[in-house]
Amino acid sequence: MASQTTLERLEILADAAKYDASCASSGTAKKDSFGGKGLGSTEGMGICHAYAPDGRCISLLKILLTNHCIFDCHYCINRKSSNVRRARFTPQEVVDLTLAFYRRNYIEGLFLSSGIVKSSNHTMEQIVEVARILRVEHDFRGYIHLKTIPEADAELAHQAGLYADRVSINVELPTDAGLTRLAPDKDARQIEGAMGKVKADLIEAKDARKRFRHAPRFAPAGQSTQMIVGADKASDADIVGKASRLYDNFGLRRVYYSAFSPIPDASAVLPLSRPPLIREHRLYQSDWLMRFYGYKPAEVMQATDADGNLPLDIDPKLAWALKFRENFPLDVNRASREQLLRVPGLGVKAVNRIVASRRHRTLRLDDVAKLTVSIAKVRPFICTVDWRPVTLTDRADLRALLAPRREQLELFAA
Repeated sequence: MASQTTLERLEILADAAKYDASCASSGTAKKDSFGGKGLGSTEGMGICHAYAPDGRCISLLKILLTNHCIFDCHYCINRKSSNVRRARFTPQEVVDLTLAFYRRNYIEGLFLSSGIVKSSNHTMEQIVEVARILRVEHDFRGYIHLKTIPEADAELAHQAGLYADRVSINVELPTDAGLTRLAPDKDARQIEGAMGKVKADLIEAKDARKRFRHAPRFAPAGQSTQMIVGADKASDADIVGKASRLYDNFGLRRVYYSAFSPIPDASAVLPLSRPPLIREHRLYQSDWLMRFYGYKPAEVMQATDADGNLPLDIDPKLAWALKFRENFPLDVNRASREQLLRVPGLGVKAVNRIVASRRHRTLRLDDVAKLTVSIAKVRPFICTVDWRPVTLTDRADLRALLAPRREQLELFAA
């Protein structure tokens, strides 16, 4: 360990952190004609992008405190039995790195997670200490996201929330059976118990702020979690159901989905290949339908096939519309906002524009075309003063007509 430079440890621990999707995207790779890390490169240096509570896209230093771990989760590259290069930072070293990056305007905040060393409490104390030093000793006003450890004492998670803008606890896998099989050191009830405690702390802090102006803030950006997709046999219906329960029970801001990625020296119980990336994308789309389009979990599940999985060739909103064609076409001049949100190809902004525009004029097909990205996908499901699809909605080949071309799906996967 002593022979490793700060840069070497940063590369190891930033790379190890890339598997955690719960603070949004990982580091980006930029084109480099000479194969090196030239001006403007962020690859391998732990820069990721996330959204602040006010909606701004911000850059974060995303690293682990250490990739040493006493747990042996099969899907984790940092598990106890994994043959990877190990590294460790002290809390003060993470603070120094964060301030150095921040002062050079490379980042606007920190995402910090860690493997478990010595014990869950010891590791959580180290994570909290990083945030404490930044906030108290350096008056750091940037964004901080801390990954909390469900096995640690609840008081430590509470302290994390007093310093962090957001905290997260990963549920890891969609089913209890999958968690027991692939993460024998973790317990689903303990994870959900920790999430429940964070929710209670959030409610209590919000209430205190209403009554006392100077009451301390607690994780004002809420809590989030992550589920690994494709490491076990859980179907998309299982994942959608789990996500819905997490949103309802714990008031989460986000559930992140991370497609399982094969790791070196993988356990024999893991799949040999990763699931298609488009599957992860479809789950994010289904999540969007529940959060912003008014779909109930059962309705999203209606878009799945006999195996409980979402179709890969079309998005879940289109899949639902094709299964319930009797609900279409909708008259854009009369349908409610809730009904229009069910039209494939119409996003929230487009629906809001349609509702606002029709107050002043009767909309024609050309008017709708100006308010949405692609009228081709929308046209079979709407009617206007000058357009009615007649038999188009009933065509047996409508799915094939509206599905993305194969080369588009292959480009997404690449």
